Amino acid sequence: MGADQRFFASCGKGLEYLLADELLALGCASAKATIAGVNAVGSLADAQRAVLWSRLASRVLWPLTEFECPDEAALYAGARAIDWAAHLEPRHAIAIDAHVSGTAITHARYAAQRVKDAVVDAMRDTTGTRPDVDLEMPDLRLNLVVRKGRAILSVDLGGGPLHRRGWRRQQGEAPLKETLAAAVLLRGQWPKVQAAGGALLDPMCGSGTLVIEAALIAADAAPGLSRYEGLAPTRWRGFD
Repeated sequence: MGADQRFFASCGKGLEYLLADELLALGCASAKATIAGVNAVGSLADAQRAVLWSRLASRVLWPLTEFECPDEAALYAGARAIDWAAHLEPRHAIAIDAHVSGTAITHARYAAQRVKDAVVDAMRDTTGTRPDVDLEMPDLRLNLVVRKGRAILSVDLGGGPLHRRGWRRQQGEAPLKETLAAAVLLRGQWPKVQAAGGALLDPMCGSGTLVIEAALIAADAAPGLSRYEGLAPTRWRGFD
């Protein structure tokens, strides 16, 4: 699956150290907590394992390129330089999530549009066909971060938010995120309690998020097992 490299797993604020421990347990060579996520080092297999097994990560981002990005022209050029035909097929649809800070590029939607233009232009030149855009169910979801004059463009290996486990068919007005429910259970030592024969009672059950996450932990069931209904998390060509 290739040599180890740095990748990023995002999470809710306050969950960083729990997620770092979880990624180490899943086989990553290192995992260091930062704001709202963890900088991990591992193989692509480690990152894919996190998509399937992490109970705490919101997204797992595998970087494709990092480059100086003082303005939108540099953003387009940096994204355009990638051999996109090696990463997706012309029939595939894409989506770009962008996060920008600083004074050079200030509009996230515009930044996403420029990356989309770069991908489309590169694919048209290489294959004669342009990919479509599908913001809801893309074949390849990309993540762009522009900060302090540098851009990082990554594949979202999970194809979207990982708190969506696949079991929820409807929800109330303010459902507890599955990742936060898992964090509460881990903080409360639920795995040890369950292993010792203990039980869990949730008197304010709501839609059952806590007890369902507790059951998944007790059964040692991968939280991502039902998320994709038999499909790969992404149609990125680099995904095994």
